[in-house]
Amino acid sequence: MADHVLPGTPPVALTLRRSGRARRISLRISQLDGRVTLTLPTGVREVEALEFAASKADWIRGHLDKRPDGMSVQIGASLPIEGIEHRIVPATGRRVMRREGEIGVPEDAPGRRLQTWLKELARDRLVAASDHYADQLGRPYTRITLRDTRSRWGSCTSDGGLMFSWRLILTPPEILRYVAAHEVAHLAEMNHSPAFWATVDRLYGPCEAERRWLRREGATLHRYRF
Repeated sequence: MADHVLPGTPPVALTLRRSGRARRISLRISQLDGRVTLTLPTGVREVEALEFAASKADWIRGHLDKRPDGMSVQIGASLPIEGIEHRIVPATGRRVMRREGEIGVPEDAPGRRLQTWLKELARDRLVAASDHYADQLGRPYTRITLRDTRSRWGSCTSDGGLMFSWRLILTPPEILRYVAAHEVAHLAEMNHSPAFWATVDRLYGPCEAERRWLRREGATLHRYRF
């Protein structure tokens, strides 16, 4: 993997990677972090890939311009909690306090304090949802881990460990519950076969609206910088 720059205003960082399975040069822009990746077949020179990127410069910058700007979480800003927008205000005490439309945070290191609180709330909601769906399925999980993943909202290991992005606590509750049901379903079906989706449907119900929401809005959850 090599790093290059597409010249212009502004310059754009490019990541070049080779793949023995690639048959042509391909270009991908991550919806999560805006990374621009060029994949090269074996034997194709880097200069050819850079020329390809230059020919797509307007398209690349157009897509990058549409990405939401990052936002620093601080007093006076706002962010969604369980899908409801909350304004961040100074706390009157030493604890994070949630009330209708507002979240009170101590003024020293508000981002760090709020992130810790959100992770605790995310664990509470995800454990409750995972317990519910695992009971329905009749298969226990072994552990739940929270991470700040950028490539997936959850995963399930072969030994029954569930992993979730803690940023799911920013989404409406039905989105979090769908992701929990999706990963619990993998305890029975470690694939995305028709049998897997039938299991998701049995546990959660129809989920196309939730999947569309994540495709449409998921990238915005990573704009909040704590």
